[in-house]
Amino acid sequence: MQVVAIIPARFGSTRFPGKPLACQTGKPLIQHVYERVVAARSVQRCIVATDDQRIAEAVRGFGGDVEMTRADHPSGTDRLAEVVARMAGGGDDLILNVQGDEPEMEPDSLDRLVARMAAEPDCRVGTLACPLPPGCDPTDPGCVKVVCDRRGRALYFSRAPIPFARDAGGPEATRLLHLGVYAYRRDLLLAFASWPPGRLEQIEKLEQLRLLERGEPIVVEVVDHASPGIDTPEEYQAFVARQRAG
Repeated sequence: MQVVAIIPARFGSTRFPGKPLACQTGKPLIQHVYERVVAARSVQRCIVATDDQRIAEAVRGFGGDVEMTRADHPSGTDRLAEVVARMAGGGDDLILNVQGDEPEMEPDSLDRLVARMAAEPDCRVGTLACPLPPGCDPTDPGCVKVVCDRRGRALYFSRAPIPFARDAGGPEATRLLHLGVYAYRRDLLLAFASWPPGRLEQIEKLEQLRLLERGEPIVVEVVDHASPGIDTPEEYQAFVARQRAG
């Protein structure tokens, strides 16, 4: 089984245009992400998938692997599928989808997800979650929650506060925050990209619900904590400060 990590990256961003190329640390942001991914012991190849020549040139500049894609993809998953469709490999090869704004991603988290997929060969897709961090409002729709069965497989993902504690004094609602890292078996990724959006996906705007609606089990590996993602210039400045302090 080959393990390939793909980082989708685009220049345009409503809240932070040009984010992958921000370089106040002396390295473009995309390089920080790339270096964290290749530090995972289980990852055999890492590719940046982009439609922007500026990002491609930056990746080549630090010696990274890059693949150009079309500019009309509606999601990062579709961008991955274009790259994977061009690659040689077997149907059980594992494709990791790592967000391009996670410069502090824990390599061990990727290794744990790969190990979990190897241990459960009947599952064709997996993802990460962590306990809802202190201060994270469970009613915040920007924080996606997941509930799992006893085997650690997803029952549902939602922007709502699930599970909902109806009765005061009842069992404590231990909530899990979904982290946007996925592991797909190659054949499943290519099939997934060809499926039309499902009804629940259109309601919640969560593409992983397309898998659940079709009865596809999703394994959820729970790690200790989330790595800080970067969506805004302010979050990038906080990352720069941590780098300088560290």
